[in-house]
Formats: sequence, C-alpha cells, structure tokens
Amino acid sequence: MTNHDNLFSAPIAKLGDWTFDERVAEVFPDMIQRSVPGYSSIISMIGMLAERFVTPASQVYDLGCSLGAATLSMRRNITAEGCRIVAVDNSAAMVARCRRHIAAFRAATDVEVIEADIRDVPIENASLVVLNFTLQFLEPSDRQAVLDRVFAGLNPGGAVVLSEKFSFTDPGIGELLFNMHHDFKRANGYSELEISQKRSLLENVMLTDTVETHKARLRQAGFGHAEVWFQCFNFGSLIALKPGTAA
Repeated sequence: MTNHDNLFSAPIAKLGDWTFDERVAEVFPDMIQRSVPGYSSIISMIGMLAERFVTPASQVYDLGCSLGAATLSMRRNITAEGCRIVAVDNSAAMVARCRRHIAAFRAATDVEVIEADIRDVPIENASLVVLNFTLQFLEPSDRQAVLDRVFAGLNPGGAVVLSEKFSFTDPGIGELLFNMHHDFKRANGYSELEISQKRSLLENVMLTDTVETHKARLRQAGFGHAEVWFQCFNFGSLIALKPGTAA
C-alpha cells in the first residue's frame, strides 16, 4: 500500500529548503507519480534501455537512486551475465528504504546500494549510467564534472540516461508547459496550497536547465550522440552514447 502524500496540505509557518528526509521517503512513490508526468513510462523504458545496452561483466549505475525504481526496472530487464548495479543516494532515509525494496525481489543481477554523494563515487567499467531527476539537485557548477566522470567511466558503446525537469528559452512555451504541469498536479488531487508550498521549498534546491544546456554539457563531456527520447510537458529524458563499440 502506497502512503499518500499530504505533506503540504496544511500551511507551513516557515518554509525552508527541500530535503529528502524520512517524511518525504515515506510518501515518495505517491509524490513522484502525482508530480512528474510520464514518470512510470520513463522507469519502464529505462528497463528496456538496460536490456539493450548492458553488457556482460559490466557495471550499471543508478546515481540518485531514491527508492530504487530505476534499479529494479533495470534488474528485471538485464539479460547479460555477471553484471552489477551500483545504486547511490545521499539520503539516509531513501537508502534504508531502497535496500528494503531491493531485498524484496530476487534476481540474478547483484545490486549494491550506497549512501554517498554521487560526486564522490567512482564510475568504472560501466555500460549504462542513469541520472533520473538527479542532476537538477546539484549545484550547476558541479554538473559538468559529474558528466565528465560518467563519460570517463563508461565503456565504449555505453549510454547515459539523463532525466530532468526542463526550463525553456521561449517564455511562451515555458509558461504553457509550466501551467500544464500544474494542471497535471491538480488533476492528481494536489491543492493550490500544496502546489505553491512545494514549489517554494524546491525553488532554491532544484535549478533547471534547458535541453540545449544539457546537450552542450554532454557534448563537452565527449558524447557523440545526445537526444531527448522522452518528454511530457516540462519533464523529459535524454540519452547520450559514448563513441565506439562495446567489447
């Protein structure tokens, strides 16, 4: 039974910054389904990408794994032998719940869940790296270095999946998609108070980029091909490929 997200249904006297604490972890599955359009599709398609890209005896990284939805989707779909998924999150509450979720399902592919900052985790022998709504919570000045390290740790022919909330240079499109996202949240039962309080909390910790900025960073890191493969309103996901052929 998924716990219902009503964290922001009553007025909060002092709104600080967003944190992925125990309260958020408890309602996260409900929150993300009702807040991020297309989330279920992205998760299931990450599994399909894992089936295509993960090679034998390689490592797969889920950076900013939260409760392990992408990790579980990949593990269900990986057919290559001798692989290992490294799932990383810096929230102790998320990591504790993620470990329980992973342990509840048996599968051939090993999973290690690590509580750490993704900026500190070595990326090695990787065939697929997933950053599912993760980069947007890092300082913008740190984002290029993370993608550089991902590129360096990927094997030739490997892929990175980068899902993010997008901003737009065209103010008309930006406003339309912003409003459509709010319509989506209203349709999923969030009140105006919940929407505005959550937005205020996230303002200082989730700084979004345009698709063009993401592509430019990926190109600078060395990726030869980078394109949006999924988008719904102002949320979407890019895939970028490292040149070369997997061994």
